[in-house]
Amino acid sequence: MSMDLKDMLIFERSRPGRRGFRVPETDVPVQPADRLVPKGYLRGAPAELPEVSEVDVIRHYTRLSQKNYCVDMGFYPLGSCTMKYNPKINETAAALEGFNILHPLQPRHTAQGILELMYELTEKLCEVTGMDWGTLQPFAGAHGEFTGMKFFRSYFDARGEKQRTKVLVPDAAHGTNPASANIAGFDVVEIKSRHDGRVSAEEVKKHLDENLAGIMLTNPNTLGLFETDIAEIAELVHDAGGLLYYDGANLNAVMGKSRPGDMGFDVVHLNLHKTFSTPHGGGGPGSGAVMVKKKLEPYLPVPTVRKDGKGYFLDHDIPETMGRISGFYGNTAVLVRAYTYILTMGSDGLQRASELAVLNANYVKEKLKRRYHLPYDQVCKHEFVFSADQMKEKYGISATDVAKGLLEYGLHAPTIYFPLIVHEAMMIEPTETESKESLDHFIEVMEGIADLAENNPEKLHDFPLSTPVRRVDQVRAAKQPVLRWEKEQ
Repeated sequence: MSMDLKDMLIFERSRPGRRGFRVPETDVPVQPADRLVPKGYLRGAPAELPEVSEVDVIRHYTRLSQKNYCVDMGFYPLGSCTMKYNPKINETAAALEGFNILHPLQPRHTAQGILELMYELTEKLCEVTGMDWGTLQPFAGAHGEFTGMKFFRSYFDARGEKQRTKVLVPDAAHGTNPASANIAGFDVVEIKSRHDGRVSAEEVKKHLDENLAGIMLTNPNTLGLFETDIAEIAELVHDAGGLLYYDGANLNAVMGKSRPGDMGFDVVHLNLHKTFSTPHGGGGPGSGAVMVKKKLEPYLPVPTVRKDGKGYFLDHDIPETMGRISGFYGNTAVLVRAYTYILTMGSDGLQRASELAVLNANYVKEKLKRRYHLPYDQVCKHEFVFSADQMKEKYGISATDVAKGLLEYGLHAPTIYFPLIVHEAMMIEPTETESKESLDHFIEVMEGIADLAENNPEKLHDFPLSTPVRRVDQVRAAKQPVLRWEKEQ
């Protein structure tokens, strides 16, 4: 039996001479290609493109799209990434002609709409976070982290305190935190979480000296637990001359309820593409906006959005600026989506989103903790972390096996093997956009997987069976990825 058409690559569909369309013969003189394009940029031979009909193209890409799982199709409990449904009104706003034909170098008077939006969005984000001003330029969360640490560096350099190079990072932090601090020129010191999964003020006290630049914290943390010592930690760090950086990846748990600025943080980065709505699967697009307290405003990257009697403008006159951190002014389409989301939700809506995110996480946690090991059995915020360690010891079923089982039953898997302080970790974040019926279905599937682990683990080892690609050699896939088709010789 020949290969099923739906499993064929577009190159395998190719047949010599087949065309999707034909254009009329030109009735004007044809110029040699090298008169229009320098010879160095011309191909030596025609590109080896597939030769297919229009219907081949449509069927191929339609089927390909249906093989891809997305939040518009189903539940996406990706812990620490807030993969929630994104309202389509935000997409509509971002596609408005006035926004989608903008050019970053057009004159000020022709860009008042987007400048006003950026100015007001900055104001609204400051209100949500309790900060004073900020920048919308960073293109992603890690880019925002780096920018935040550059605020640290600029602040201490301006004060002549270049010896402050030590940044404290909890062992449960997002992996990009220590990387961002390091590439910004700081020395990273890991601090251990205490028995309840939180950062201890007593542990912070061990590192309070003249070399301390500050601490990077996520609150609630990666275990989904609120850092109850935050006020004391903030006082300790500030008294020692340091600063506090807030990783906003988990703001979806507290927006409208608790503000990082009120907790004592000096710098806040936000993932607008998570908390404030933009589809960001596959690595983009994103926006890692950074908000700061007044004392750090002099070091804002250039330009920043301001307004005067003539309207809104991009201010390049920032004498102590850290410099540029992006080519232009940020991912404006993401900014439009975030602005639309905030306006349509309102302050009460943002609060309600946080409440439902926390409610949904605790509902799933309580329903499943009898079947899965819960290392930190406490009321959580927006996410929680199970461990498959006991399941692996008793039945040989790992976190990977559980994740593959979810794929077999048509659900996206949660984050696994992170945070590193939990062995065989499974980090689950339902978000506020899932219904009780959706959560109950996930719970039912997870219980079914637990039953298989106990009664038929070998079957679970074989999953997934019904996906386009079954189990792959994950180490080889990471080290030797095949990213493009090559014609067999």
